[in-house]
Amino acid sequence: MNLLLLGSGGREHALAWKMAQSPLLDTLYIAPGNAGTAACGTNLDIDILDFDAVKKVVLEKNIELVLVGPEEPLVRGIYDFFKSDKQLSSIPLIGPSKGAAALEGSKDFAKEFMLKYGIPTARYSTFTRETIENGISFLKTLSPPYVLKADGLAAGKGVVIPNTLAEAEATLKEMLLDEKFGAASWKVVIEEFLHGIELSVFALTDGKSFHILPEAKDYKRIGENDTGNNTGGMGAVSPVPFADAVFLDKVKQRIIIPTVEGLKKEKLEFSGFIFVGLMNCDGEPKVIEYNVRMGDPETEVVMPRIKSDFVELLVAIGKEELDKTTLEIDERTAATVMLVSGGYPDKYEKGKEIIGLDDVNNSIVFHAGTKQEGNNVVTNGGRVLAVTSYGKILKEAIATSYKSIANIDFEKKYFRRDIGKDVGA
Repeated sequence: MNLLLLGSGGREHALAWKMAQSPLLDTLYIAPGNAGTAACGTNLDIDILDFDAVKKVVLEKNIELVLVGPEEPLVRGIYDFFKSDKQLSSIPLIGPSKGAAALEGSKDFAKEFMLKYGIPTARYSTFTRETIENGISFLKTLSPPYVLKADGLAAGKGVVIPNTLAEAEATLKEMLLDEKFGAASWKVVIEEFLHGIELSVFALTDGKSFHILPEAKDYKRIGENDTGNNTGGMGAVSPVPFADAVFLDKVKQRIIIPTVEGLKKEKLEFSGFIFVGLMNCDGEPKVIEYNVRMGDPETEVVMPRIKSDFVELLVAIGKEELDKTTLEIDERTAATVMLVSGGYPDKYEKGKEIIGLDDVNNSIVFHAGTKQEGNNVVTNGGRVLAVTSYGKILKEAIATSYKSIANIDFEKKYFRRDIGKDVGA
């Protein structure tokens, strides 16, 4: 089979790495890819938001299945574009329809969906600039800290958690009146803060049946002990020690099954990944958010733990026959640590030469923000590399990743040294 994977980050390198292991694969194309994905297939320099350009590649390369990595093409309707095109409609595109992608594209839609189908989540209300005074009144009914979310996509930066009522009121005004996040914050969801420990659970679905993939915990803050600004993710571990069989069964029964059934009842076509960001509140799971694709850097610990042929699973999704497949999981722990550019998540420089990649032997190095310049690999983003390792226990996996990191260097390299410590590493 000839397959096309859309995206360019660490998530896509991990997906490409897994897909390239399948005997079903003839040629894997990654658009646009990065310096790491080039080792798994052929990179194609196209704009994945230009659906006509994607169509041209699909037809020229005789693509038989497309997997969409990031959220933006899905929210913009690439699934619907394929389904409505006579030349593309028979080619499976793994990802939800535009309507279903609103689970991630609109925080307000997601909360209404959860409320309608009895899926546990935080108390909330949604406001616009016309109802800002009602929003301020709602804030006064909550206890600090406060959670304010831009309704639309904001490149992972649309959630603000002020610690005082005055800060929350000022933030609400910035979001609604000053358009702090542009059109994404024309509506703002305010919700109560959930106390507990975060984790992510992922379901792979064909819209009818599903497999639950290995869970993961990621680390969003730039600083150790979860301090400083939010980032796209500084590391991840899988499995999550506190997510035992009892807790995960609650997630399945109370969240995954109602979500899949709810999408069917709403006649929203959904294939691919349902990412559920959860809070473990004293043993009870509550949904923080949905994403309609795999997370990053969670993918970098989830994919290495899948023993099944991943392409076989994708083909089954395209045929709506996922219930005829089995999912085999590696019992080992996986841990990843992100190497980022100095200054990230604020201002940082690109084009720094990366040395030592060939000296890593006991870990998998997934490229996130890299590109090839001649014979050199250079930095090309804020998050640069994800170093993933296996271990019988979490401490072993983490220790191996840190040993491998010592072999890699680039100017102003930064990473957190406490990944996994809060869960026993």
